[in-house]
Amino acid sequence: MSKDIMMVLEGLGKVGQALGSSQRVYVRQVWSTCSLQQLLHEARGQVDGAMGMARSTQEGVKSTIRRTMDNISETSGMGEAVDINAAAADFDTTPPTTEPATDAGTANGTGNFHSTTINKNGSANFTQQTRGFHYDATTPPVTADVLKKSEQKKEEKKPKLSAIRPKVAPKFFKSVARQTLSDQAKARAVPASRISRLVSYGGLAAGLGAGALAEVTRRGLGMSDNKGGIALLDSSPFLTQANAERIVDTLCRVRGAALKLGQMLSIQDNSMMNPQLQRIFERVRQSADFMPLWQLEKVLVKELGADWRDKVSSFEEKPFAAASIGQVHRAKLHDGREVAMKIQYPGVAKGINSDIDNLMSVLSVANVLPEGLYVDKLVDVARKELSWEVDYVREAEMTRTFGELLKGDPIFYVPEVITELSTPQVLTTELIDGMTLDQLTEIDEDTKNEICLAIIRLCMMEVFEWKLMQTDPNWSNFFYNPVQGKINLLDFGATRKFEDQFVDKYIKVIQGAAMGDREQVLNFSRELGFLTGYESKAFEKAHVDAVMILGEPFQSAEPFDFGTQDTTMRIHQLLPVMLRDRLAPPPEQTYSLHRKMAGGFLLCSKLNAKLSCKSLFDDIYEGYKFST
Repeated sequence: MSKDIMMVLEGLGKVGQALGSSQRVYVRQVWSTCSLQQLLHEARGQVDGAMGMARSTQEGVKSTIRRTMDNISETSGMGEAVDINAAAADFDTTPPTTEPATDAGTANGTGNFHSTTINKNGSANFTQQTRGFHYDATTPPVTADVLKKSEQKKEEKKPKLSAIRPKVAPKFFKSVARQTLSDQAKARAVPASRISRLVSYGGLAAGLGAGALAEVTRRGLGMSDNKGGIALLDSSPFLTQANAERIVDTLCRVRGAALKLGQMLSIQDNSMMNPQLQRIFERVRQSADFMPLWQLEKVLVKELGADWRDKVSSFEEKPFAAASIGQVHRAKLHDGREVAMKIQYPGVAKGINSDIDNLMSVLSVANVLPEGLYVDKLVDVARKELSWEVDYVREAEMTRTFGELLKGDPIFYVPEVITELSTPQVLTTELIDGMTLDQLTEIDEDTKNEICLAIIRLCMMEVFEWKLMQTDPNWSNFFYNPVQGKINLLDFGATRKFEDQFVDKYIKVIQGAAMGDREQVLNFSRELGFLTGYESKAFEKAHVDAVMILGEPFQSAEPFDFGTQDTTMRIHQLLPVMLRDRLAPPPEQTYSLHRKMAGGFLLCSKLNAKLSCKSLFDDIYEGYKFST
């Protein structure tokens, strides 16, 4: 193949020499017979003609090489593709640089020839290169085409995103089940006044005390069913299965801020609580009680008017989902579109502060919160986030924002907000179908890996590209539709913005962990406020160890096995030192950020995902734009 190309190039060199010779004779004739003005005019015409000829020759070169490659491919059976633009990259028609010549108008041996240059005094020489046919197989010139191809190759290395469809569909994939409430959920009026909600918490505190006393007695007699496992909360006599039932019953009745805590506990892994308690709190997540019809009607009349039923063609009175802040009903618009109407429980927005105060009183009595947790800071963050979540106007705005950010994304989809049926306490969106991600344990491994990698990609984009994150990792906020191959995203009430300065430093911490640079992790952790600079060496080591452990998925190009990793256990072993020696609470932004990231990692662990995350973070870091 190289021999044929060289023959083409040698022929082109001869053409260049012939052109140079003819141009030399012609220029000498012009010089001896023309005036200065005519000479200038003729010189300009010759330069323009030479440039046009060069462009035509370049196209001819490409065509010749293409035919040669086709012939070689047909005769030798070679399967390697040849880039014609790359093969002809040296035949450049861009404006050349000035090059001295020994003889006016003489070809230079590499196929270059020169055009006329007119001096101020009227004399002329031939030094300006107008066309170059230079071939160097070892060092091709860095042209615009070369740079463009380099960027294209970078893009080609990035994985191409497409809809995620299961390779082998289990039976329950044949039709995507519509979400319904658990049979355990029942209609119970939400306590709307502060006094009625306080009574509920008072009853819970008394019940927990009695349950804990009974558990202590059983333990003393060796009759306890609690085996004292490895979970962080296993040792507390307050958090027994009987007391968990009491907690669930109270939370499902009062809902609001307290129920939100129960939902967060339901997605913890078994290093935080034992499997029995996890199953109890699973009921909190899936089956909060719902408002009776009279209470529901009262809210809808207040928000949408007495004629609210005229605004829809149908409305299902029993909700298909009930959460901490509100419950969700199916409805159909007059144009035939199906929608989901999320209706906020009465009294929840006004009761946030009192609910949190009551809950903290119960937890203080139970003494289940470890020292060093900086509970006051945690409570302040919880108050702020819950105030966002009950503001459905803000949530509608954030839903639209994420819809624009993910517009055209092949994997993620955000349902449309129906503005005319949305108010501060009612949020109506397009109805989506699917199943929560934690229900996908039976799908094939490749599909699970694609889904989990998509979730990690989403988290990276939220923090480092958009600096805007939906921070609630509740499984019910992510619905996978195997028919469409899409992950539907819901519930943007807890969306949080991050400041440029915070993200600039945070990405440096993650980069340090990805590179194994402990010093970088320590320095930027101090700048972020994780450390004051006066902590003990033991605490500094524990903090850096924890960050390095969390950075392991980004450290190697090899797939990281989330299913067999012991990340949670190793972090758990560091907690005693970190809780004992911590001198300052973590930065406020990290409470919600780490909750979302932990939820993503926990999903990967639950689905036994094996992911190559390094290139994902490397691409994010390479494209990150620092504010200073």
